Amino acid sequence: MNSEILIKIITIIIMIIFSAYFSATETAFSSINKTRLKTMAEKGDKKAKRAYKLSEKYDKLISTILVGNNIVNIAASSVGTVLFMQLCESNGATISTIVITIAVLIFGEITPKSIAKDSPENFSMFSAPFIRILMVILTPVNFLFSQWKKLVSKLFGIQDSPKMSQEELLMLVEEVQQEGSIDTDEGDLIKNAIEFTDRKAEDILTHRVDIEAVPVEATKSEIAELFTQTQFSRLLVYNETIDNIVGVIHLKDFYDAGGVIKGDINTIITSPVYIQKSEKISDILKILQTNKSHMAVVIDEYGGTLGIVTMEDILEELVGEIWDEHDEVVEDFRQINDDTYIVDASVNFDDFCEFFDFEAEAESVSVGGWVMEELGKIAEVDDTFEHKNLVVKVTETDSHRVTLVEVKVLPKPEEDEDEEEDE
Repeated sequence: MNSEILIKIITIIIMIIFSAYFSATETAFSSINKTRLKTMAEKGDKKAKRAYKLSEKYDKLISTILVGNNIVNIAASSVGTVLFMQLCESNGATISTIVITIAVLIFGEITPKSIAKDSPENFSMFSAPFIRILMVILTPVNFLFSQWKKLVSKLFGIQDSPKMSQEELLMLVEEVQQEGSIDTDEGDLIKNAIEFTDRKAEDILTHRVDIEAVPVEATKSEIAELFTQTQFSRLLVYNETIDNIVGVIHLKDFYDAGGVIKGDINTIITSPVYIQKSEKISDILKILQTNKSHMAVVIDEYGGTLGIVTMEDILEELVGEIWDEHDEVVEDFRQINDDTYIVDASVNFDDFCEFFDFEAEAESVSVGGWVMEELGKIAEVDDTFEHKNLVVKVTETDSHRVTLVEVKVLPKPEEDEDEEEDE
């Protein structure tokens, strides 16, 4: 083998190595977890910082990679053609096309991309120094490509991709949770925090029928008795009707070292905080903090009392149900046999749909309200109806409202199962 042939073979090998480098770099930077890379950079990793900066200039980066990759692939093909024409004469071009194509495909594309896909952050940090130099060298070319991209985008009305939506962010958390990077509790906390701003007062309030309150003319013994019965730290005070909340009595103000305070009750009644039912809970939290209050009265469109929202209600949206030593633990969904559940009718209807894995729309926020909608009348014990694969039976009512329902889950129709499989 003469030196000229050897040089050509070495040149082809070098070109394929560069092709592998460009292919792997493209895959690495398109697959990296930028959040992970940024975290590493903020911890002082210089390689991660360099790679992260390059990922922020993705258009220039990808232009450099594609230009470089095409140059080395064309060079390998050209040198290969000359080499095989020299070795095989008339059939050299055909043989060169077959050999170079297979070599580039296996060693310059598939293999390096597979390796880079498995460890994108590590490879992006490895490849960053050289590709950064190429980006500087090919600045004029990158400028032309950037202008061409702007022209094409303008012609076809292409806009930049929007920022990550809430749904995409929730999906990302779900994927990270499935990978095992965070556990179920951590995942639920993050998802609750993401959805926190979407929730409104009407979604979390304690309805007026469940409010414990005393009339403004109540005696100290009556107030003390209600404090004892409810174990609440605060009681609402109303004038004539519950629609006219005039204040709040705090337990610590009602009792002193000698028992019930001796003075006038009116001196310890504090002004209530009022909010609309459409108020977002993130705003309610700020209102409560500003007013140094633990409770807000939710009013309806007529100015009447719809319910109350407490600081505990808001925190439970983040961390889940909070129980203290005086609370009676209530299970929202209690399974009584393989296919039957007892459900607290105050449960949020969206949570009910999620638990039983079906989709439905309702004007009511709670399960009890949805049951009344489906029945089309005031619910009574033993009223029953079917909805999709659920048989819902009213088992307990209180003052014309549903408090408990029994839900029997029937096998889903085959049509529904086939639709789910197709999805």
